[in-house]
Amino acid sequence: MSVRPYLARFALLGAVLAAPAARASDLYSYVDSDGVAHFSNAPSDPRFRRIARLKDGGGVYRGGKAQARARPLPRSEAQARYREHIRAAATKYNLPEALLLAVMAVESNFDHRAVSEKGAMGLMQLMPGTARDMYVGDAYEPAENIEGGARYLRILANQYAGDMVKTLAAYNAGPEAVRRAGDGVPNIPETREYVRKVVALYEAYKAGR
Repeated sequence: MSVRPYLARFALLGAVLAAPAARASDLYSYVDSDGVAHFSNAPSDPRFRRIARLKDGGGVYRGGKAQARARPLPRSEAQARYREHIRAAATKYNLPEALLLAVMAVESNFDHRAVSEKGAMGLMQLMPGTARDMYVGDAYEPAENIEGGARYLRILANQYAGDMVKTLAAYNAGPEAVRRAGDGVPNIPETREYVRKVVALYEAYKAGR
């Protein structure tokens, strides 16, 4: 799967992949004078402060099977149900709303009570450890779950320099699996299919379909 076409479509926020001293599992943040929150795993600005330490290998399914395989809700219905939460998270973490919709569609089919066989929870299917690291108190509460999933996507996007394919692969299988795959998409059928579906839905939602 070619990753180059997606690089320009996935905006970055803050410093990325710079200081060698920073741990890839640490998350740093600061809020600038305009009220914009900046996040990075490799801070280059003295205003950054560490706010979380992620466990290596953290992902959503870690090889487990996604629960939701039904046809996703139409874009208009999904947006109507969670529009305010999606917009807030997309704005805060500088992510496309279409990407959050696509991830939710594949992860849970927009079922906020969804639970995978591996224990991933809610709309963005957060594993318990990932939910804790993303400060999600109730993974079944839509606003908290969407916020946590968006925060984790931003961390991964910063880690992979905005590469959407690698970001999605790590969201599904975990950053450690991506590392073991030579910084590429792991040869895991579920993960490859997951990336394909999310990217296809992202393009469809972005086009208004």
